[in-house]
Amino acid sequence: MRRNRSDIMMPKGMNGSRASLDLESVLSAYRRWAPAYDVVFGAIFQNGRAAVARYVNSLPLSSVLEVGVGTGLSLPLYSADKRVTGVDVSSEMLEHARKRVADERLTNVVALHEMDGEDLRFADGSFDVVVASYVMSVAPHPQRCLAEMERVCAPGGTVIVCNHFVNGHNGFVSRRMQPLSRWLGWRPAFELGTLLEDSPLSMEAQQPVPPFGLFQLVTLRKQ
Repeated sequence: MRRNRSDIMMPKGMNGSRASLDLESVLSAYRRWAPAYDVVFGAIFQNGRAAVARYVNSLPLSSVLEVGVGTGLSLPLYSADKRVTGVDVSSEMLEHARKRVADERLTNVVALHEMDGEDLRFADGSFDVVVASYVMSVAPHPQRCLAEMERVCAPGGTVIVCNHFVNGHNGFVSRRMQPLSRWLGWRPAFELGTLLEDSPLSMEAQQPVPPFGLFQLVTLRKQ
């Protein structure tokens, strides 16, 4: 049975009144970025997208949900045997994703939905693999987003998160940028431990993604 959003524990220190981001600031940022997103961010984030797709393609599983699919830059990277559904909260970004699917004839992309990752309109256990690349530091309530990803993942399935996480190498710069979160549309000083706090998902692997180890590929398992 689908759990209500009220059943999902609100993250400590990250409730609606204290979160450094809100949905409108995220939508506003992506309205600004959508026309030039592929040019500005395509190459920077491509290593992470490729690493996620390689891992997904290696799994003997078929149904994939990508949360925060954006302009669909990752969609051509999935193998033809993966049945991919993408969701994004930004209608402007999804316009580009739909055009990419049509132009590149990506027949394994079964659906693209405008949908909030913190309130996924899918039944429990709907997907074998649930992916979020460069999403968690954008989500107003990251733990809620991860809880929704866990909910729609099938038992024994895999949840994959690729994201910037603050660490000793980038901590000073990241925290100095934190006051700009609302304008940037993402949260620079974001810690992996905060995201995983209270999550029932078990950590399987964590590895750095180029360039410079700024991003981490985190693989989680649902029991």
